[in-house]
Amino acid sequence: MKKVVVIGPESTGKSTLSEKLAAHFHTVWTPEYARGYLEELGRPYEQHDLWEIAKGQLQLEDQMAERANKLLICDTDLYVLKVWSEHKYGQADPRILEQIATRPYDLYLLTYIDIPWEEDPQREYPDPGMREYFYRIYRDIVVNAGVPWADIRGSYEEREKAAIAAVNKLIL
Repeated sequence: MKKVVVIGPESTGKSTLSEKLAAHFHTVWTPEYARGYLEELGRPYEQHDLWEIAKGQLQLEDQMAERANKLLICDTDLYVLKVWSEHKYGQADPRILEQIATRPYDLYLLTYIDIPWEEDPQREYPDPGMREYFYRIYRDIVVNAGVPWADIRGSYEEREKAAIAAVNKLIL
């Protein structure tokens, strides 16, 4: 089975793209576990919550992999928790880093910040400069991940077309 991760800054269409790719390729996708976790938390998240989110994300990914049709689309991976933790707390939990090192993926789809910001209580950085800052961090990650990656930009239709082409290149 091949695993594709849709990664990028907040409000760049990752969930929308993940869902569309799963439908196109007749498979399933792994939603972002953090969203449900934070909705139920009832308080601002703290650094120790990121490990709980990581465990939940991995468990959800493993569950969805059992249902996947030769391809699993992942709306995020643990790199997102690494980036947030390092930005907000100055370091990442070593257990998160260990999991990053041991969980292989086959393709990254990096979403750019060229679609409008959508307000959401869980999103923290609407400033264009911060969105660009996080995009550059994720770009460095995918460039150095040692697996293929594609830069996904443009309208929702252009993004979907580019993502489908990148996935096709991986699986065909």
